[in-house]
Amino acid sequence: MTDSSAVADSGRSPLIWLWLAVLAVVLDQVTKVTAENMLTYAQPVYILPVLDFTLLYNPGAAFSFLADQAGWQRWFFTIISAGVSVMLLVWLARLPRGSVWLPIALTLILGGAVGNLIDRVLYGHVVDFISVHWNNSYFPAFNIADSAITLGAIMMALDVIREIKEERAKA
Repeated sequence: MTDSSAVADSGRSPLIWLWLAVLAVVLDQVTKVTAENMLTYAQPVYILPVLDFTLLYNPGAAFSFLADQAGWQRWFFTIISAGVSVMLLVWLARLPRGSVWLPIALTLILGGAVGNLIDRVLYGHVVDFISVHWNNSYFPAFNIADSAITLGAIMMALDVIREIKEERAKA
């Protein structure tokens, strides 16, 4: 794993990784439109023994948190997503030149947040279609944006662990 604050040989702005956020948004939106056009709502399409494509709408947040509310959550989560996206852009812009690992993590989270933000603004819900399960135990349905957010969060956690190990080694 590369140091999140150093890859001195490139010296590029961390904003160079914004293409990754754009890619995440484009892939997310293309797959959601494809799912909407090819799938019937709530009707699973078998892919693998542990994977179905099932078109579902989530008006709430992760794991359908607040999905059963009267509609106010649409704007609540829209404002939160927009605020987090701005915060991630500011954080990204303030990272040291030459940073690699953390900017990639942040741009993945940003791309996922924007992908789901687009859904909330346009439809009032997030389009989910990837359904992973084991026998009759189902993980909540998700999409490419959720996957990008998860991958970015895992990368951030690994970066924190790396930093802790480096600090312990110095002590």
